[in-house]
Amino acid sequence: MRTLLRFSLFALTLITLSTCAQQTSNADAGITGEAVPAVDVADSFGAKFQAEEVIPADQLMTKFNAEALADTVKTTLRGEVNEVCQAKGCWMTINAGTEEEMMVKFKDYGFFMPMDISGREVVMNGIAYYQVTPVDELRHYAEDAGKSPEEIAAITDPKKELRFLADGVQLLK
Repeated sequence: MRTLLRFSLFALTLITLSTCAQQTSNADAGITGEAVPAVDVADSFGAKFQAEEVIPADQLMTKFNAEALADTVKTTLRGEVNEVCQAKGCWMTINAGTEEEMMVKFKDYGFFMPMDISGREVVMNGIAYYQVTPVDELRHYAEDAGKSPEEIAAITDPKKELRFLADGVQLLK
């Protein structure tokens, strides 16, 4: 009887702790994404995922406020690729609406994207957040993107930017 009581108390504690996650998700924020119609996936990178509720990347800022993104928001986004790292495909940018681009990196540097996918649509699963990016890192990204020495030298201030850490990406046909 005591063993059963101890086990029940332990299980209740685990359940309580597991519901106290600090990440916000679409459901936590009362946000419903679009039901995803069957899409033709050309290729998958990173962790496999089933896209059930997807937010268009250019609507992320209307769905979540900056305060929610000060921490992290677990979500699935769909958007068009603007740029890809031309050194090895280790980052890409996506239009995030209101003339803002979102820098997308890949969890644990565990996978890379093809370098020739600018203009293609992707569905990404992961976390969105804001980060202040230092000048040296901004210059590094500009160099990877093939910017001119003059454009790189013109980067003199850190930038608060929207980021996405993807654990999986689906490249659409």
